[in-house]
Amino acid sequence: MGPAMSGHEAAFVASVDHRVRELVDRCSRCGRCVEVCPTADAAGLDRRSPPDIVADVLDILRGGGDAASRGARWAQTCTGSGACLDACGDGVNPRFMLAMARVRLHERQPLAARRAAGLKSFQTMSQGVKVLSRLQLPGDFLARVTRSAHAERDTRADVVMYLGCNVLKTPHIAVLCLEVLDRLGTRYTVLGGPANCCGVLQFRAGDLEHAGRVGVNTVQGFAGTGIPRVLTWCPTCNLQLGEILMPSTNPGFDLEHVVPYIADRIARLAPQFVRRVDRRVALHEHPGVRGVTEGVVKILRAIPGLELVDLQQPRVGYMCNSLAPVAAYKRALHARELDAAAAAGVDCLVGVYHACHRELCAHERDAPFRIVNFLELVGEALGVERADLFKEWKITQDVDRLLVELGEQIEAAGLDLETVREVMTAHVLGELPLPLGPR
Repeated sequence: MGPAMSGHEAAFVASVDHRVRELVDRCSRCGRCVEVCPTADAAGLDRRSPPDIVADVLDILRGGGDAASRGARWAQTCTGSGACLDACGDGVNPRFMLAMARVRLHERQPLAARRAAGLKSFQTMSQGVKVLSRLQLPGDFLARVTRSAHAERDTRADVVMYLGCNVLKTPHIAVLCLEVLDRLGTRYTVLGGPANCCGVLQFRAGDLEHAGRVGVNTVQGFAGTGIPRVLTWCPTCNLQLGEILMPSTNPGFDLEHVVPYIADRIARLAPQFVRRVDRRVALHEHPGVRGVTEGVVKILRAIPGLELVDLQQPRVGYMCNSLAPVAAYKRALHARELDAAAAAGVDCLVGVYHACHRELCAHERDAPFRIVNFLELVGEALGVERADLFKEWKITQDVDRLLVELGEQIEAAGLDLETVREVMTAHVLGELPLPLGPR
């Protein structure tokens, strides 16, 4: 058992519990959220009588219910697409409802087991971020980005640019994002890394207390900067902050994803597109965070020479790793999209988020097109290039070779060789839902 909850943590847990009770009272069990769910069929959910499925979920939220019910299955396979948000007429957030149903189901396990699971997930993430970022970024930059938000008050910045943790495994994306903010003239302080974690890993494990401890600490750190606006990169962090933490903490700042922020200022950025990008490209999309896909489309259409092709693929989840509960469906989606991109004759398949890039980029080895992040195209138009070392490593699919090639960097970063091997095996060779073709 860890230390007793602080007043802030206890207030967070009490507020979440209060929100759940309000939700249970307000929900009319109409079932519309079930009807519009884009991944329910992929999860094998029998959608006959949607109101009964919602009733199952509400029973779980009350502390009862059957862990083998259709409602439990629906909650456990939610991919966060967000189609349910506009479908509800009761003023309920069904995505929050399902997130809390998962927590309640996890809470049926011993606290020690849940706490250990959350800690293990955090340590695995932290180790991967630490190793992969140190091999790709200067130490002084990392130290600045990953310092705690509590470190200092910053009255000079207009926004906090919150990168989250895992984007630092593919840091060329983060660096290009900051380059764009610089070109817009945005005054920002940038924060990320495990010292500023959103608490989602503890939350997913059903450890609400420690999720509150980690997440509330980060929210308070952002609030303490005195900066009124926080821009997110990671969609997981965006949902954890926006739908779990901030409604229960009232932090005093506004939250927005950075892509709509950039898109709203495209008139300021577009004159700096000094190079044509004569490419035919298709966008890999997820609808979970409002305005992001629309923002990326607006940004890409402002790039001279770029032609955007719609592959007419399903749009589900909030990032590729959110589809983990429907793994077979995700593999089928990836295969279908790669085939569609090849058939359309595109030059690039363009992703938005870092987890999608990690899962898809190695398929560039077998495809007749490149797989890039949209900010790489923005950078090209601006005359800026940042090497995608992660993709180079992932395409190699040979850890022993990488350890030899990266020997000097490993030594300079002060990293242990076996730790690097472990991380490369898990995070570079791994995270490949759809296997590569034979060489």
